[in-house]
Amino acid sequence: MSTTSLAKGTAVPTPAPLPWSGLLALSTAAFTAVMTELLPAGLLPRMAPALGVSEARVGFLVTGYAVASFAAAVPLTALLRGLPRRPVLVGALLGFALSNAVVALSSSYALTFGARLVAGCMGGTLWAMLVGYAARMVPAERRGRAIAIVLAGITLALSLGVPAGTAVAGALGWRAAFGVLAGLAVLLAFWVRWRVPGFPGEAPGARMPLGRVAALPGIPAVLSVTLFLLVGHQVMYTYVAPFAAHAGFGRTGLVLLVFGAATVVGIWLTGVLVDRHLRTTLLGALALCVAVMLALGLHAGAPALLLAAVALWGVAFGGAPTLIQTALVDASGPEHADVATSLQTTVYNAGIAVGSLTGGVVLENLGAGALPWTALPLVALALTAVTLGRRYAFPAARRRT
Repeated sequence: MSTTSLAKGTAVPTPAPLPWSGLLALSTAAFTAVMTELLPAGLLPRMAPALGVSEARVGFLVTGYAVASFAAAVPLTALLRGLPRRPVLVGALLGFALSNAVVALSSSYALTFGARLVAGCMGGTLWAMLVGYAARMVPAERRGRAIAIVLAGITLALSLGVPAGTAVAGALGWRAAFGVLAGLAVLLAFWVRWRVPGFPGEAPGARMPLGRVAALPGIPAVLSVTLFLLVGHQVMYTYVAPFAAHAGFGRTGLVLLVFGAATVVGIWLTGVLVDRHLRTTLLGALALCVAVMLALGLHAGAPALLLAAVALWGVAFGGAPTLIQTALVDASGPEHADVATSLQTTVYNAGIAVGSLTGGVVLENLGAGALPWTALPLVALALTAVTLGRRYAFPAARRRT
C-alpha cells in the first residue's frame, strides 16, 4: 500500500485501487444471470408458437428457473464449497452458455424446460458465490463498494438488458436473443479466467456446518430483514400495473421506467455510503420505503405524487440488496460468505414467491388499494429488525474482518 505525505510530513495510507476488471466481470455475471432468468417473460408471444404451447406454459420457463435456483442454492453450495472458487464460477457460466444455447436451438418444450432447470441450478450456485467473491478481492474497508459494483449488474439487467434483449428478439428473432446470451456467457467465462483471482475452497477441517453458519451472531437478523423486505416489496411491485390503474394512472410503462431509473441512483448512492455508514444508510432506505408505502396508500390518486413516491421507492430499494448483503458478509466473515449467501438466496427467492402470492390474494379479495397497506407492516418489520440488530447484524461500527 502506498503512502501520501501531508503538509506537516505525516504519511497516511493511500487505498489501493479497486480491481475494476475483476469486479466488472462479476457484475457482468450478475447481469447475465438476471437476463437468463427473465428474458422469456418478454418473449411469450414469440416463443409459444415455436414450442407448440400456450403463453402460460412459456411463462413456466421463468417459474422453473426460479424453483430450481431456490432448491439448488444451499445443497450445491454445500457440495462444491471445498473446490477452488474460480473453476466453480467458470463452470456455472459455461452452464448458462449451454442452457441458453439449447433454448436457442430447441423446438421441444420438454427439452427447453429441462435446459431452464439447469440454468436455474447454475443461477443458485452463482448467486451464492458473487458477493463472497467480491468481498475476498478487496480490503474489508472497501467491501461494501465492491459488492455494490457487482450487484449493479442486476440493476443494469432490469433497466437496460431485458428491454435490449426484447429488442434483439424483435429484430432478429427470439432464438437469436438466447444465442447472444449463450455467446456472452462463453466470453464472460474467459474474462473471469483471465482477470478474476483464484481462491481456494474451504479446507475440510475448516468447513463449518450449515446450521452453525445460519446461527452465527447476526445472520438470523440479516435473513429476517431480507425476508420481510422482499415480501413487502414484492406485494407491491408484482401488481404495480393494477395499482397504477386503480390510482387512475394507466401508464404502467412510465411507472416502471421511473422505478428502474431510480434504482440506478440508489445503487450509486449506496456505493458512496455503504463502507462508512452502512447501518445509517440501511435505516434510511427502509424508513423511506415505509414512508413510500404510506404515501401510496393515502395519496396515490395524484399522478405527480405517485411518480415521486415510485422514484423514492426505487432509490431506497435499489441500494437495499447491497447494504443487506454487505451486512451478511460482515456477520459471516468472507470465509463463510458463500454458505451464508446461499442461505440468503433461498430466503430471497422465498420472499419473492410469498410476496407475489400474498399480493395476488390481497388484490383478488380486497382490491388494489389494499396493496400498500399490506406491504407497509412488512417493510416496517424489516426496519424494526435493523433497529434491534444493533449489536451483531447491523452495528454502528462495522467489523473489519
